[in-house]
Amino acid sequence: MENVYIAPVVGPEIASGYIRIEGDLIAEIGSGVPESRDPDRIDGRGCLATPGLINTHHHLYQWASQGLAQDATLFEWLVALYRVWGAMDAEVVQGAATAGLGYLALSGCTTSSDHHYVFPSGRGDLFAAEIEAARELGIRFHPARGSMDRGQSQGGLPPDAVVEDLDTILAATAEVVDRYHDPSFSSMLRVAVAPCSPFSVSAELMTEAAALARAKNVRLHTHLCETLDEEEHCLEQLGMRPVDYMEKLGWLGPDVWFAHTVHLSDADIDRFAQTGTGSAHCPSSNGRLGAGIARVSEMLRRGANVGLGVDGNASSELTTLSGEMRQALLFQRAAHGPTALTARQALEMATMGGARNLGRSGELGSLEAGKLADIALWRTDSFAAAVDDPVCALVFATRQPPLARLLVGGRTVVEEDELKTVSQDAAGRAGAEAHRRLMRLAEQQGFAAAKEVHT
Repeated sequence: MENVYIAPVVGPEIASGYIRIEGDLIAEIGSGVPESRDPDRIDGRGCLATPGLINTHHHLYQWASQGLAQDATLFEWLVALYRVWGAMDAEVVQGAATAGLGYLALSGCTTSSDHHYVFPSGRGDLFAAEIEAARELGIRFHPARGSMDRGQSQGGLPPDAVVEDLDTILAATAEVVDRYHDPSFSSMLRVAVAPCSPFSVSAELMTEAAALARAKNVRLHTHLCETLDEEEHCLEQLGMRPVDYMEKLGWLGPDVWFAHTVHLSDADIDRFAQTGTGSAHCPSSNGRLGAGIARVSEMLRRGANVGLGVDGNASSELTTLSGEMRQALLFQRAAHGPTALTARQALEMATMGGARNLGRSGELGSLEAGKLADIALWRTDSFAAAVDDPVCALVFATRQPPLARLLVGGRTVVEEDELKTVSQDAAGRAGAEAHRRLMRLAEQQGFAAAKEVHT
């Protein structure tokens, strides 16, 4: 890759340089032109090269339930949709994951996590379905085996019909870690352990899940501090605030990252920084549900790690990961002034921040020799050429610059805004059919409200 503006995230930017790839690794980065010319070189003239973006919170199955409960708070939205999701099967999940991951790739994403926590009985292998979708698309995948064991009869929020029992959860979680988790440097697939949230999971499941994850040396993930309703629920049901509860259960540490963390106190932020606990900031979803604005600029200033996530598409319809950089920047500036977050800080959250959340900062998140060749090449020579700073053109733009190339381990996944590993049109149709199928299944199971939650 030659004649390209390089924003490595770590180290100085290069106005015109090259990136040499050998196998799936970055072999060399420099200014000017390389001494030896590769016959397969990519001319990056008029383009910006960044690390591939890393999505650290998602619910891919929710592609099939977009546009529902449009004016609801988080708890209202969950109550409206739990039973719809309880009708999903493996076919719904694979179609939704194909569309969701393809859409992410088109926004510069080379690695995505996913938090799947609804496992209705007898509906096929839902976890395998999304893994297969990621394999076909060719992006790195970090699915998290989620779970809920605290239904309404136990004081939780979800209906009892969509929760599992503790023994089933632990056995299924151990099984998918053993079957799929690849800890190698070039891994395309790693697995995390992810009970859903304090209001849908028992304390026993949280502690047992943490013990399981640490015994198998995999990471821990859950939702935390998303809304004030959650804080009130924890105070009423558990007698303490959410972060205090997580600390009591052994859920703070460098192997843990939380989704959202909107409502943190100063002391909470300091505990995250001191323990190495990460956060996945999902600004569009937080805005859509009226949850609030996370204290991202303060978290960064105090040394806490923050990555980005698009969250599930049911609360963040058609959200791009590149667009979340802009949303994060604008939310912080709206709340705290124009110096609260810079374009380069937003890019770092979308790359190195995400790599740290997933425990892969040695392999991903920056353009450096020896790291994996996961690279996004953005075309900044058309309308964006009116902006002298290409990083500004990427982060500030309402519409992302065209994606000239997306490489995952040196392999082309996107070229000139088109998926190359799978049919782009077929991926879009798969997502639409997943939605139609889920709505039919929900109605067949007697949940007529599947139609009503459109309002």
